[in-house]
Amino acid sequence: MNDIRTPDDLPPEDLPDVAAAELALGVLEGEERATALRRVLAEPGFAQRVETWRVYLAQLFDVWTEVAAPDGVFERVERSIDAPFAAAAPARGRFWPMVAGLTSVAAAGLLVFVVARPPQEPPPSHAPVVAPTQPLLVASLAPTAKGTAIAAVYDSGRGVLRLTAAETPAAGRSAELWVIGADKTPHSLGLLSAGATTRVTPASAIRRQLTVGATLAVTIEPAGGSPTGLPTGAIVLKGDLSRV
Repeated sequence: MNDIRTPDDLPPEDLPDVAAAELALGVLEGEERATALRRVLAEPGFAQRVETWRVYLAQLFDVWTEVAAPDGVFERVERSIDAPFAAAAPARGRFWPMVAGLTSVAAAGLLVFVVARPPQEPPPSHAPVVAPTQPLLVASLAPTAKGTAIAAVYDSGRGVLRLTAAETPAAGRSAELWVIGADKTPHSLGLLSAGATTRVTPASAIRRQLTVGATLAVTIEPAGGSPTGLPTGAIVLKGDLSRV
């Protein structure tokens, strides 16, 4: 058996709140999603809980085995898809059924079928068509020794990176932010604001490095930043970007 901790196994003080799990699952919409994303930016602890849930849910794929669907299941699913939609269930009750569905092999098989099936033609609507938003990337930058973690949110559509307030470095020193992307080379994103949130708009060449899996790192440099264009101090904070 794989040693996977479920929500029921966690003590109350370690139990991630529902909003963190729902954000990791991708079930939040509208204002609820916007509120959760604001919490990711403002609360490093919440950002870490979102990442904890992503890691936990990813483990489930390691224990699922391929199981053939029983005869007639696909036909019944297709009939249910073509049937009129029932009234939506209340939002409050959607979370734990979603978790249960993710842990069900049968549900996984049905999900593959539904995704593979082209969507039905939507009814005509006079509502304006809204272009899909670009994905948000988040990272929790954890201290390599001691200190306080900070959260980062990158809006790839607008090309804006925001970070929560970091600890103020010693006098005569600056905290500099770097991204290490696909080219494995550190690129400076500028200096962190001392004791305040930081907003960065990287150049287009550097934006290409801000992708899923890229590492954000903070080093302590001489006042004004690294004189060489590359890190000269030790890394004090580090975290990888992941998709929300």
